[in-house]
Amino acid sequence: MNERLIKKAEDYIHNMPSLPISTVKVMEVCNNPNSSPADLNYVISLDPVLTGRVLKLVNSAYYSLPQDVTTLVRAIIMLGLNTVKNLALSSAILQNLRERSRAMDMEAFWRHSLGVGVASKLLAKKRGLDTKRLEEYFTAGLLHDIGKIPLNAIAPEAYAVTMKAARQKGQRLIRAEDKLLGVNHCVCGEWIVNAWKLQGPVGDVIIHHHACSAYKGPYRDLLYNVALANYFIQQCEIGFAGDSYPELFPETWDVLKVDPDITQALSKIVTGEIERAQIFLKL
Repeated sequence: MNERLIKKAEDYIHNMPSLPISTVKVMEVCNNPNSSPADLNYVISLDPVLTGRVLKLVNSAYYSLPQDVTTLVRAIIMLGLNTVKNLALSSAILQNLRERSRAMDMEAFWRHSLGVGVASKLLAKKRGLDTKRLEEYFTAGLLHDIGKIPLNAIAPEAYAVTMKAARQKGQRLIRAEDKLLGVNHCVCGEWIVNAWKLQGPVGDVIIHHHACSAYKGPYRDLLYNVALANYFIQQCEIGFAGDSYPELFPETWDVLKVDPDITQALSKIVTGEIERAQIFLKL
């Protein structure tokens, strides 16, 4: 085990900027079953920057609403608490995790991440899931690989060697990370989840998306949905997050109750939807 590198990763995560207090309060409000749109409106309205981001997202091509939404409370009523919570969370985390290119091409990394978020949401929609839950499927897909960012930042040369070794040996990146670095991006992801108190559906996806079969938690559907979206986006070669050999869990189709042909339907629309979702990377 590379204890020095692990310590550097832990220190990097410990020293990351905290999530804005407004975002933390948004999560607290939305996790309270007794909260109302007025409660959420009050918390967000205290932060002009967050208010601007939410309204910018709501009025973007990503949602294609028939008319502009000019007030925050209207956005919350139209989209629901859970959707607005995930918009706030996604925008805050993307702001905190901006990294310059090191071992990974970060533009390609975020395009992959955005692709997984979009594909996860499209897949959930085609499966007929509650529309109020769709943004959670997008957010979990968008953020699933954030554990790679500390490794990319603290040990760019070693991480480049690790990605190359995984590609040359035809193995999954997570195995090469364990062998060559002594820590993998899911473990780093768990440290971020704990540091930012992201426990719950999105946190479980960040931690367990390479261990779906062993997962015993309550978000199994979300986990497999994101894992399938990840496999699909890698097969389509949309962006790149360092893993040349994506994994498809054999039980996926039974867990999600879908036919493999569903990915053919996604392939016809995913590129256009990714372009519409680019707004998330421009906030």
